[in-house]
Amino acid sequence: MSTQGYDDELRSERGYVAGLYTRLDAERARVKGAYQAALRGNGETPMERDVEVRALAHEAKRLDVADDGLCFGRLVTRSGEHRYIGRIGLVDEDNDYEPVLLDWRAPASRAFYVATAANPEGMRRRRQFHTRGRQVIDFTDEVLGRPDGAEPGARGDAALLAAVNAPRGDGMRDIVATIQAEQDEIIRLDHPGVLVVEGGPGTGKTVVALHRVAYLLYTQRERMERHGVLVVGPNPGFLNHIARVLPSLGESDVVFMTPGDLVPGLRATADDTPEAARLKGSPAILDVLAAAVADRQRLPERPLPIELGGVTVRIDAETTEWAIEEARASGLPHNEARAVFTEIVTYVLTERAIARIGRGWLSRHDRAAWEDLRSELLTELADHEAFTAALDELWPVLAPEELLASLLSSPERLRAAGADRALWRAEGDAWTVSDVALLDELIELLGTDKAAEKSAQRAAERERGAEASYAADVLDTLVGRQDSMDDDDHLFATDLLYAEDLADRFVERDTRDLAERAAADRDWTYRHVVVDEAQELSEMDWRVLMRRCPGRSFTVVGDLAQRRSVAGATSWKRMLEPYVPGRWRYRSLSVNYRTPAEIMSVAAALLAEFAPGSRPPESVRACGVQPWSRRVTEEDLPAAIEEFVQDEDARAGTHVVIGPPGVPGAVLPSDTKGLEFDAVLVVEPARILADGPRGAAELYVALTRATQRLGVLHQGPLPRALAGLAETGSPAPAGRPRRA
Repeated sequence: MSTQGYDDELRSERGYVAGLYTRLDAERARVKGAYQAALRGNGETPMERDVEVRALAHEAKRLDVADDGLCFGRLVTRSGEHRYIGRIGLVDEDNDYEPVLLDWRAPASRAFYVATAANPEGMRRRRQFHTRGRQVIDFTDEVLGRPDGAEPGARGDAALLAAVNAPRGDGMRDIVATIQAEQDEIIRLDHPGVLVVEGGPGTGKTVVALHRVAYLLYTQRERMERHGVLVVGPNPGFLNHIARVLPSLGESDVVFMTPGDLVPGLRATADDTPEAARLKGSPAILDVLAAAVADRQRLPERPLPIELGGVTVRIDAETTEWAIEEARASGLPHNEARAVFTEIVTYVLTERAIARIGRGWLSRHDRAAWEDLRSELLTELADHEAFTAALDELWPVLAPEELLASLLSSPERLRAAGADRALWRAEGDAWTVSDVALLDELIELLGTDKAAEKSAQRAAERERGAEASYAADVLDTLVGRQDSMDDDDHLFATDLLYAEDLADRFVERDTRDLAERAAADRDWTYRHVVVDEAQELSEMDWRVLMRRCPGRSFTVVGDLAQRRSVAGATSWKRMLEPYVPGRWRYRSLSVNYRTPAEIMSVAAALLAEFAPGSRPPESVRACGVQPWSRRVTEEDLPAAIEEFVQDEDARAGTHVVIGPPGVPGAVLPSDTKGLEFDAVLVVEPARILADGPRGAAELYVALTRATQRLGVLHQGPLPRALAGLAETGSPAPAGRPRRA
């Protein structure tokens, strides 16, 4: 294409994209007006109004995210039809709703990501726009169906390379403009069960999983949006890093959590020993929890006397044993089965009391008198303090937190439950992430306190009745005042409002959006769940997640080679087959889009040592900067770290110092999982390697966080896998002078 032809094309494309923004602005104004009108109300019921307001708010968010990079490409079919591809879809309402911009998730957009020279998918040309804000800066063309895939001067990979080489910002960016064919195949895969996506560092598995969520919400909107999507990540820093991706794609009905957040209100502030974490993550802990609950279902050491109807009856071991057997046989959770236990004990006590009270004058043949006396005794037992205390001793109402805390802090209770002594800790309620799955299991084992729930419900009904009564008095006062008026045509208050309606206005309504409501509700179930860094989850963690998604629709991403948890996955089949036998699929990503070849070669040498069966991903690019190492003394280490930080502060992009505990200014490798930085300084790799059972995986994570520059500081000899690093007297990369 000549320079003049290129300029004319660029001018034409800028005009078209400007027209798309005009349509976007008009649609925003329309939705904003409808939203304001809905807030004022149009005579509909409060529920109808809330539904309309939420729908319009969701549409407004969808339109807002499209402002930057609304349109990022164009396809030309073999017949000459032009298809513009963007973040959202727009139509021409004046031309029979003809599409003027295709949503990237639409089937007609797929060729933009998967068409190749060998398989052009019916396309002649693919054009990718480079934009800044609302402005098209330039474009690159790729001619499809040619042997070489492009005409002279075309830059088919320009958009991808520009994206991966750009300095990193504060969070992960979407890849909607640069999705590659192997990624697109996973994003659009039609599989209703569990999809496992495994890939090494930099293969984009996280962002692919998030784009898959956006795709599923687009194609299955009605089925999915009422329940939302759960995204589970390893730590809060990771979740903050990825939090912008889905909103940038127009999706907000998504809940982000770590495994430690899955029981609302619980804060995990302590760490388990590796052995305790292994024990808590194993299914064998289920027997321990069941035994801990059963241990609270007790026989009395001696008969418990109960004064009833003027006589003394006793709860003995035989009665209690019968009641326990019946309660357990009911299959109900512990707290709900208390009603069965209470029923048996009550029956025995009342039968014994009636027999003593009616001795000499009452027989079972006089059923009416017998039942009348039983009714009186039941009324007496309802408020009987000694009877309630006996029930609390023999079959107490249990809370999950209290039960688990008392179990873990008591050697006697652990022994009674058949648990390993390694689970003991001094502070029972010093919660760890591994405790979350145990508490979730106990919620299932214990159930709710039905008696307390009924009491709360009765109190709410009484409060509601009082509000309605008050409202009725207010209306009576208003009507009385109007009765004294001379105007026969006045409008009565009751013509507009009744007491129940007035009471409704004092009811506090839940105005939280779906994500807020779901995050606060332990019993909320999701239509789809994304699990990132899934290799770290234990078998008990998976039980929790499966409860959150009864439909078993998951996108699972991870890398077994990066596993650091002793309770984590060694096999995807072992974790998933018990829940979705035959309903899970495996896909792998083989291309590293983040880590340049120079850095990946260092990490690959380490991988070959600790996971010789794993194949490192192939880097798509080189950065031209070789990783370096520098040996320092203990006294020089802080200054060397500071020199690296100051040098990187002067550059665009992000940087991080990663090291073992105790290194000044460094973060732990585990805290950087899933994150990426332009420059990384790894301090004391030998200590990382020696720290814990998965030290090699920790070091592998640290070495693969950088997108441009990697440096290593060490006091002792380098680990063998890193011995090939070029030693330098300064942490400044090659080609950059040392700071004076």
